Amino acid sequence: MAKFIFNMPDVGEGVAEAEIVEWHVKVGDTISEDQHLVDVMTDKATIDIESPVDGVVTEIAGEAGDIISVGGMLVVVEVEGEVPEDVAEEAEAAPAPKAEQVTERIEVETSDASDADDAMAADPEPAPVQATTPAPAPAETAKVLATPAVRKRAKELGIDLSQVKPAEDGRVRHGDLDQFLTYNSGYAAAGPARADEEKKVIGMRRRIAENMAASKRNIPHFSYVEEVDVTDLEEMRAQLNANRGDKPKLTILPLMITAICKTLPDFPMINARYDDEAGVVTRYGSVHMGMAAQTDAGLMVPVLKDAQARNVWQLANEISRLAEAARSGKATKDELTGGTLTVTSLGPLGGIATTPVINRPEVAIIGPNKIVERPMYVPDGNGGERIEKRKLMNISISCDHRVVDGWDAASFIQALKKLLETPVLIVSA
Repeated sequence: MAKFIFNMPDVGEGVAEAEIVEWHVKVGDTISEDQHLVDVMTDKATIDIESPVDGVVTEIAGEAGDIISVGGMLVVVEVEGEVPEDVAEEAEAAPAPKAEQVTERIEVETSDASDADDAMAADPEPAPVQATTPAPAPAETAKVLATPAVRKRAKELGIDLSQVKPAEDGRVRHGDLDQFLTYNSGYAAAGPARADEEKKVIGMRRRIAENMAASKRNIPHFSYVEEVDVTDLEEMRAQLNANRGDKPKLTILPLMITAICKTLPDFPMINARYDDEAGVVTRYGSVHMGMAAQTDAGLMVPVLKDAQARNVWQLANEISRLAEAARSGKATKDELTGGTLTVTSLGPLGGIATTPVINRPEVAIIGPNKIVERPMYVPDGNGGERIEKRKLMNISISCDHRVVDGWDAASFIQALKKLLETPVLIVSA
């Protein structure tokens, strides 16, 4: 028997370390050559690491969320006979660093209910946590006739059964509890306490946290919001969809992106990236539009390359393809990098206004909000006005104040508003 130390391999140029996302083996497992050992995440991609030998796992380095340096011990395997020379030479080519350099654990403690964004599905199960004992219900001052189910429900609701008047035969029933709650508003509690939960912030969730923190720490954000009447735009979209044939169904996003691309030539400072270290702003002629997309793994931003060169139907196809690639985890590195401007939308959950965080090193991010119907004064054609139901949407923009002035941002949104309120200009040459 021989002990084989499998060090963290060099997984790409410039990669010095990787984060463990999920182990697929444990100590004591018998493994075979090419078996999937562990998923690790670098700053470029998530990578599957496979075993170079057959044997039994005797040691693994760290757990999900730990950082492993390239060349650091990843897993120790006990093998039959001698380790093949080619495998041994490859392992020796990257000696393990000192133990204190191998791992760095990052944990986040939470005391309230979890955020709306769930961590990656690959997160380990949290350690069991002792549930908080709910406060006892008020003591009953007299013996009350009730079934165990009624007593349990009353306890969960915090109701003193002696205060409940039975409808018949002196026995409290569920209907009596309902009547009590109806006529004693504010008495009912939201429910019993839930167990606290601790969950490591690792993988994609950790990467998102780091990027957002870096953006807010380094970029002086400012936001601007304007209201846009999209009644005519929505009418045109409905007409296009009614006559689309085998083309994809249009959402408002392809029309919005087309309008943005037509507006940007007059506002090049919006479609730009800022290199903090070099002190250089690059204004791009092509529009590589990032589209913030919520996935099971967290927020991802696939990039629609050369958006200015596509018509609304081509944009709709590409938006659908990129969104599916992001949701399924199949988006490539090229599809997730290189953006020059980002659009972020929560669709019907968009709210009245948003103040989105810039996708660094870009200098602006645009957030269309939800469409609402409201009565508005409109010209009646005879020199007066009439009240009419209109569809309105707020558009938010956040900008890097080092690069974009408030006047520039406001002027850009006003020009964009003009296009959206005169939608024939969007689809015309």
